Amino acid sequence: MSSNWTAVAMVFVGLFMIGGVFSFFKQGLRVGAVVLGVGAVLAITAGVLWW
Repeated sequence: MSSNWTAVAMVFVGLFMIGGVFSFFKQGLRVGAVVLGVGAVLAITAGVLWW
């Protein structure tokens, strides 16, 4: 495992936000799901690049 806990936290936050995207789609909040999806992609990308 990585010794950089910030990277691990960013990936975790990104995965958590992906769960939120599914929840928003189920509720019919499409714009919120898109915004949350963009944030999730940014968080996961930051975590991977930080690794």
